[in-house]
Amino acid sequence: MVNKIALSLVIIGALNWGLVGLFQFDLVGWIFGGMDALVSRVIFTLVGLAGIWCINLLFKHLGPEKE
Repeated sequence: MVNKIALSLVIIGALNWGLVGLFQFDLVGWIFGGMDALVSRVIFTLVGLAGIWCINLLFKHLGPEKE
């Protein structure tokens, strides 16, 4: 369950960064009152923590292959 939540947050962050890169539009900041708003900062922090958590997904299946 934690992996799914973390992956969802990472996807939200990636989509937001895509919008920033393509259109210079921060959707999270726009929805929650700007980048400096407390709620936006909490969302950005959660997305960052989710990204750190998802690092373990990269290495989760690096052990011996199971048939």
